[in-house]
Amino acid sequence: MKSELKTKAYKLTRDAAPLSFMIPTRNSARTPLLYFDEEKGYNRPLRYARNQRSPFEDEQDGNAIVEPIIFEDGMLIVEKTNPTLQEFLKYHPMNGNKFIEIDDARDAQEEYDYMTTEVDALIEARSMSIDKMEIIGRVIFNKDVSLMSTAELKRDVLVFAKTNPEMFMRAVNDPSLKLQSNVQRFLITVYFHLGITSVMFTITYLIIRRGWQLFLSRQTLWSIYLSGLSLTRELKCYSS
Repeated sequence: MKSELKTKAYKLTRDAAPLSFMIPTRNSARTPLLYFDEEKGYNRPLRYARNQRSPFEDEQDGNAIVEPIIFEDGMLIVEKTNPTLQEFLKYHPMNGNKFIEIDDARDAQEEYDYMTTEVDALIEARSMSIDKMEIIGRVIFNKDVSLMSTAELKRDVLVFAKTNPEMFMRAVNDPSLKLQSNVQRFLITVYFHLGITSVMFTITYLIIRRGWQLFLSRQTLWSIYLSGLSLTRELKCYSS
């Protein structure tokens, strides 16, 4: 089924767009414009010519009239009567990097998905138990939660859920989060009883010996190691 022709709008990805911005319109050694055609199995050079029906140079005749493509005030409007330019921009190497097509439906869906995740994160944070909040505070915030009031902890968790909803939801669903929290709590106990040197020894022991025996993943072991190093730095500052 042939797609419906419609006018399309494009914008530069930079926030501060120049008054005018010109993109390359033909393949050259200086500015390669190539599109890899998976069906044909090779790179095809692109060239925009207003009197041609295809944006591919190998499908054009010898009378191509090449024209510049200029974004004015960061915008470019391409009428539905110029499908060749629309197809050229679709395959252009700068598409998605220097410029993007404005798609209101797609933008609305992305905004909706983000807002839904934000709501889910806030609901999860609001109903979270104090024990789980302490785990978040200990591992994600790298704070000594024993020095925080319940109100401070709840506030920080809610702020984190609102400002970083996707990261918050990943953290909540991370099965290694509780393990990392227990490791940090254990290392603090080791520090107050045996000192900083024993903390470093314990970290090494957990990673090299016990980690493999407990069949922990490399990602989990690496997270424990980084948490341990961060905690060690804090303990050094605390003890100095």
